Amino acid sequence: MTRYAHAERGALCDTLLEVGPDVPTLCGSWTSAELLAHLIVREGRPDLAAGIFAAPLAGRTESAMTRLLAEHDFVDLVERLRQGPPKLHPARVPLVDEQMNLVEMFIHHEDVLRAQLGAPRRTISSEMTSALGDRLNIMARLLFRSAKGVDLALVTAKRRTKVGSGNGPVVEIHGRPGEILLFGFGRQAVAEVELIGPPEAVEIVRTGRYEV
Repeated sequence: MTRYAHAERGALCDTLLEVGPDVPTLCGSWTSAELLAHLIVREGRPDLAAGIFAAPLAGRTESAMTRLLAEHDFVDLVERLRQGPPKLHPARVPLVDEQMNLVEMFIHHEDVLRAQLGAPRRTISSEMTSALGDRLNIMARLLFRSAKGVDLALVTAKRRTKVGSGNGPVVEIHGRPGEILLFGFGRQAVAEVELIGPPEAVEIVRTGRYEV
């Protein structure tokens, strides 16, 4: 099988080395170094990464990230991320890696790229686009579950995925799979999508807070 998550991991690492540790990202106030630390803690120390999902534990996660950056060189940490998950990690299995890491690596790669003002959009291969489309189809209901009272149709060149109860106004989100994923992960301001539907429903979708 083609390992798109592995390839995207490598591309992200290349970009991190190119931009360095101090550039802004789309992850709030995080710099590129802090985003890198997040990825390493998420993958290497899930016990310390719980703060990503549970606000009361956020302090532990932030402390782990700060310690990691204080104790290791940025370039060394990039290479650590490039090497992939630790030994015995489930994502060492390629199929699991695709499920766990393709979208994670793609979203955070774009977090670095699109935070740089004037940076051109990269070209995503048709194969990678298809792989992202498969992940979007699987994640759609979870990703857009906060769009209450509105039914969604996620429309790409190859697929139309419905989300919702079927009882509300319908808003279509048109775009490439990667762009719809960016929209669904809260990057509405930079996602290249088109929303079609009743104006009030479109506004609900456009301003929604989507979290996995």
